[in-house]
Amino acid sequence: MKLSEIDSADNYKDVWVLGEVADGKIHRVTLELLGKAKDLADKRAPSGSKVVCLLMGYQLDGLEKDLFSHHADKVIKVDDESLKFFNDSIHASVAARLIKKYKPEIMISGATSKGRSLMPLVAVKIETGLTADCTGLDIDEESGFLLQTRPAYGGNIIATIKCEDYRPQMSTVRQGVFKAFPQDDSRTGELIEESVLHEEKQTPFTVLSEEAFGEDTKVSLHDANVIVTGGRGVKSSDGFKIIHDLANAVEGAVGATRATIDSGWISYSHQVGQTGLTVQPEVYIACGVSGQIQHLVGMQSSDFIIAINKDPDAPIMQLADVAIVGDLFEVVPEITKLLSK
Repeated sequence: MKLSEIDSADNYKDVWVLGEVADGKIHRVTLELLGKAKDLADKRAPSGSKVVCLLMGYQLDGLEKDLFSHHADKVIKVDDESLKFFNDSIHASVAARLIKKYKPEIMISGATSKGRSLMPLVAVKIETGLTADCTGLDIDEESGFLLQTRPAYGGNIIATIKCEDYRPQMSTVRQGVFKAFPQDDSRTGELIEESVLHEEKQTPFTVLSEEAFGEDTKVSLHDANVIVTGGRGVKSSDGFKIIHDLANAVEGAVGATRATIDSGWISYSHQVGQTGLTVQPEVYIACGVSGQIQHLVGMQSSDFIIAINKDPDAPIMQLADVAIVGDLFEVVPEITKLLSK
């Protein structure tokens, strides 16, 4: 909504997180974003900002406890059978109405399939901006504006975007960009229950069921403590065999760069990077990966990075905690052999 003398920025406060439920539990990306929302709200403390989670769905009893324990101060819960399956028309209408009612200053969501469908529609309904796929969020100390950082022009530059004249300031963030704060089961908060209006349920289509597409990764990239990634240096689909062997030896997951996906050497579900997944494993092993910015934005927050590359000047080698200069077809099998012993 465009700010004016009547509806000034002073009328907007609180940092909202659009909550998401998966398999009856709070989605991991929601917990990650609650931690970031607390950081943003703390920096907006003079305005009285709180962390608020908007949770829409069906049979949500008790889920607010998980949100409070992950630093939500308030939960606005909309529990209705019409929200049993994701219908962006109904969800967006409800969200837009509640945003107009409570006037959040900031609203963030996971860049999941649901978040990417819902947030643009909400932004259109309330006439505000949206920055998608952010890799960083912060508060400008001088102005108090939300600083929304994301790669642009194919990852060749990093842009910082401000929304000065419209509220709320809206962003989507991929899973794995931020880390969830430690859970505190002693925390409680305020629960606000809202309903779905009759007219909001009137849509031209009905969702009858939801089914998740299966992943062909042996271990989920988001859940893996160790990820072994192959880049252009693996040379072919056959070259990925040693990547899989090392991943199996460390009970980890196999990642890949966009170049290997585009070459057809491995499926898209393994892709790490700007157009793939953002991950935060404890150990990230990059094999034959040059380290272009498009890939780095997806893995640079890993706790410990090991790079194996013949080029000592490759960007990934400068980022790595341990850089091994050598032929991956010689180095990787030796590491796998040692681990097997």
